[in-house]
Amino acid sequence: MKHLRSIAEIGPGAVARLLDLTDHMVEINLRPNPKVPALRGRTVCNLFFEDSTRTRLSFETAARRLSADVMTFAVKESSVNKGESLRDTVETIAAMGVDAIVIRHRSSGVPWQVSAWTNASIVNGGDGWHAHPTQALLDAYTVRQALGRTGGFDGLQVAVVGDIRHSRVARSVTEVFQVLGADVTLVAPATLLPPATDVPCTDDLDALVGKVDVLYLLRMQRERMSEALVPDLREYSARFGLTPARAARLQEHALVMHPGPMNRGVEIQVDPAELPGAVITQQVTNGVAVRMAVLFDLLGSGSHDDMESTA
Repeated sequence: MKHLRSIAEIGPGAVARLLDLTDHMVEINLRPNPKVPALRGRTVCNLFFEDSTRTRLSFETAARRLSADVMTFAVKESSVNKGESLRDTVETIAAMGVDAIVIRHRSSGVPWQVSAWTNASIVNGGDGWHAHPTQALLDAYTVRQALGRTGGFDGLQVAVVGDIRHSRVARSVTEVFQVLGADVTLVAPATLLPPATDVPCTDDLDALVGKVDVLYLLRMQRERMSEALVPDLREYSARFGLTPARAARLQEHALVMHPGPMNRGVEIQVDPAELPGAVITQQVTNGVAVRMAVLFDLLGSGSHDDMESTA
């Protein structure tokens, strides 16, 4: 791969390769000294124009565990506040000799535009409402790990619940689960569904909750809403939140997932720590390993032996 900008762009072969490579990265992260020289001499720049905790920190950790140098761009302390354009920012960073740029931006399509301004590999850390491919990959890996589904997700029933319309995570997660063979249903009020989709949709969570293998909850993206799309959060939570009653109806093996940050009391009314199928913290843990796999696939030699070499 040259870039990772969306799941649809890389296709099923690359998805399978990255998930297999993540197995190796998980093993590295379990070592007393979780560091290998695979990307020594490479430089990764994190260019985040939106706030982030999990994505930014996991990319920084991933790059350092592969021995890459890391540059982190702080928008609030940059020349962006003096009127510098995105293109000028990217070209300035590229001139410093970076090999990969991880970019998060409020506008959809920015990773594609940025790739025209630099020869560095571009990783989409989230663009507007559009895509968040590494989140989707870590979610797929978490399901594979938890349910032992290394051969694919054929027959797996997944419900993605919440603010689908404004969620880049929902789009990428749906794509990756479908690529792996799962059956995905989007669950939301009509006002929070995308205008057009080929994915099955419903507003009846209760009809699905006892049948799904994976219940994927999304937060309300209130910072991206310009109008009131639900009457009030209490009503929304009653119809679409994971209540104690709905949690009790989950299948014994069912997984509960959330990309974070959670709005407790809205989309989830139970303590995830009390749910045997909750893998929310494991998603965070796997985020480092998946992003290590992505960076190695983009910038490494492609050889596992070279990954371990100290030469």
